[in-house]
Amino acid sequence: MIKRRLRTTPVPGTSDSYTGINFNLGYHIRGYELDLTYRVAPNLLMGTATLRMDNYHALDSLTLDLANSLRVEKVSAIGTAGTRVEVARFRHSDRKLRITFRNQIPVDQEFSLVIRYRGNPRPVRSQWGMIGWEELSNGSLVASQPCGAPSWLPCDDTPDEKALFDVKIAVDNGYSAIATGELIGRSVSGSMTTWHYRTREGMATYLAAIHVGDYEEVSLGKAASGVPVLAYIPRGSSALKARILHDFSKQVAMVDAYEELFGPYPFSSYRVVITEDDLEIPLEAHGLSTFGANHATGKDTWERLIAHELSHQWFGNSLGLAQWNDIWLNEGFACYAEWLWLEKAGVKSAAASALSFYEELAKLPQDLLLADPGAKDMFDDRVYKRGALTVHALRVLLGDAAFFSAIQSYVAEGRHGLVEPRDLKRHLYMVSTDHAALDALWNSWLRELPLPEFPTA
Repeated sequence: MIKRRLRTTPVPGTSDSYTGINFNLGYHIRGYELDLTYRVAPNLLMGTATLRMDNYHALDSLTLDLANSLRVEKVSAIGTAGTRVEVARFRHSDRKLRITFRNQIPVDQEFSLVIRYRGNPRPVRSQWGMIGWEELSNGSLVASQPCGAPSWLPCDDTPDEKALFDVKIAVDNGYSAIATGELIGRSVSGSMTTWHYRTREGMATYLAAIHVGDYEEVSLGKAASGVPVLAYIPRGSSALKARILHDFSKQVAMVDAYEELFGPYPFSSYRVVITEDDLEIPLEAHGLSTFGANHATGKDTWERLIAHELSHQWFGNSLGLAQWNDIWLNEGFACYAEWLWLEKAGVKSAAASALSFYEELAKLPQDLLLADPGAKDMFDDRVYKRGALTVHALRVLLGDAAFFSAIQSYVAEGRHGLVEPRDLKRHLYMVSTDHAALDALWNSWLRELPLPEFPTA
């Protein structure tokens, strides 16, 4: 069962205060079944999306998110459990697909929408730059955080609507298609190979990813728990492959360390895709992370980022955000996980890392509210570092035994669901012997602008 919170303001026209995109209200999407064909050379995507849905309001119409670069050719509906659902008309403009039904759908019904579409996918414009489906020199990738999923599929693109995904994608022979979920099978027909992936767990749309390219699969080993760790490496460059195998050789040890600290790894495998193109930043997806060739120097230059993206499998991917203003729950924990890895590896204590970044933060403007940084600053490095320092301050206050016990219970309870800061605080309360001190720390780091004093035992 996918845990989710209902909208607190179910009013047509209500928009996400961070992305600025109007909410799609009145229904939940329980599953996406995508049947896609992608031709690399013309960057042509053809697809049929079947959305399995139920509604918590009676519906005369509904909206979905879909980029204007994709053209909708047909929309039909299928009722279940005796429900008759028929599409009267649809209109696609301003990145919204508006569907009107011939008769009102009563509340609490199950039905499916079948949407056929095609086009040349490209990133969508946002205040954080161009995000979504991106062409590479020899293939493509999807990097959708926070609102780029409509660049390649019709969806309800909001973080608190997790759904199951079943994706079939046919690509030109000679290319691999790597998608979020487990590989169910692969079949060849003529000049195309179809790759079939399916998730076991609900996934936010921004964490759904597809990579198309000429990749070689390489095993990096298995964690002590049996979790396989795989890398997808561009074919044709032995030098790049050597650098990748060197820089990503610690991934298994990182999984072991984080399982000890946070609890069981939440997915069936962990995969990293390294593109032959340089990428500005690496990015996490559901059970998968993406890096550019520039992140494999052969000198462990980006070891902290490799650890950071892995830790998102717990914080952000399994434990999903209910809303974007809580972004520090993702990035603060992932940044602190970098410091924990360096501590586990015997390189540098987390306290030493915290102090060095605290000194840097102290030089910067004190005008960011961690509990609600705003859209402009949601990916500001101060969110990452102040979030990590908040986590460190909690560890110092509670002590290691109580702190990690609370974190493991928080992770276990929220597994594959949604979390908010109050969920974390509830678990911290359960191990705290001084609630007043915990409240004071919480408020000073999250709800006040000035940087608190550096946490010391």
